[in-house]
Amino acid sequence: MESASIIQIQHLSKRFGGGSEEVHALTDIDLDIRQGEIFGIIGLSGAGKSTLVRCMNLLERPTSGKVVVDGRDMTALSERELRLQRRKITMIFQSFNLLMQRTCLKNVCFPMEIAGVPKAQAKSRGRELLDLVGLGDKANAYPSQLSGGQKQRVAVARALATDPKVLLCDEATSALDPTTTASILELLKELNTKLGVTVVVITHQMSVIEAICSRVAILDGGRVAELGPVQDIFSNPTTDAARRLVYPGGVSISQYPPSTRAVRISFNGGTAYQPLIASVAIECGVKLNILGADTRNVGGKALGTMLLGLPEDPGDAARALSYIRAQPNVSVEEVEYHE
Repeated sequence: MESASIIQIQHLSKRFGGGSEEVHALTDIDLDIRQGEIFGIIGLSGAGKSTLVRCMNLLERPTSGKVVVDGRDMTALSERELRLQRRKITMIFQSFNLLMQRTCLKNVCFPMEIAGVPKAQAKSRGRELLDLVGLGDKANAYPSQLSGGQKQRVAVARALATDPKVLLCDEATSALDPTTTASILELLKELNTKLGVTVVVITHQMSVIEAICSRVAILDGGRVAELGPVQDIFSNPTTDAARRLVYPGGVSISQYPPSTRAVRISFNGGTAYQPLIASVAIECGVKLNILGADTRNVGGKALGTMLLGLPEDPGDAARALSYIRAQPNVSVEEVEYHE
């Protein structure tokens, strides 16, 4: 059973400037983000990701369309109502945005001060949140004394101070090294599980989407190019925008000599990487040459593509193709390069 929607974006468009200088940053965006999921928004630079996330909490007001958060149309609220509603949909950023003259505890308490929470109550809650993100011993430290990963953990704790229903993560791991990125993503998964907070991840890194997201929207030129479960998008990207992100290195026959005959295999979610090349050699007595591969493991499923050179002998090629086509969780496409 699907969860109820927490964010509904309906026919949202955003334009900047006017006349001949007008820029269409977002065009007719429709998204439905469910309560309790980890949802990814990905695209290359200039795709409209950051504009979209800023429209979600009305830091940018859409030119047209609606943003409904927890049942309320954000575009129809007064300024006071909007400030209150924004407490339900908080953000963390690539640059952390901590107040350098404040300790970690005072940074976490800052949103509660603005909300009028009594000082003693705010400090108690702030310490709880620092413990939650693994920094209970850093309450009196200043941001300048912390590593990048620790600063982001403080930023996460601060974002949770108003008990939000949605946590927006705008390129939140882009400034971090791979090990620290993995730890922050694991933290977001834990918070999603423990608190039930919906997490929206905005990124240009497919590895981030792979690691924690259940569904993903791919933006291209300010439009949603593809939308669906991460596994479905990875196993069968149907648009050029999705293919560029899923297979950034590409698996192309054009780099090989003309008249090269090959087969492109797509792995569509088998439970393990089967020793396909070895199996063809053993079962059919045919040796295949790997021309290129871009495969990965997403949630224990084998996804990606592989380009295999076929033997010149027609009989050998036919036996190999027949064997490969009979295998589960793969699709096969013959390709041939001509100048």
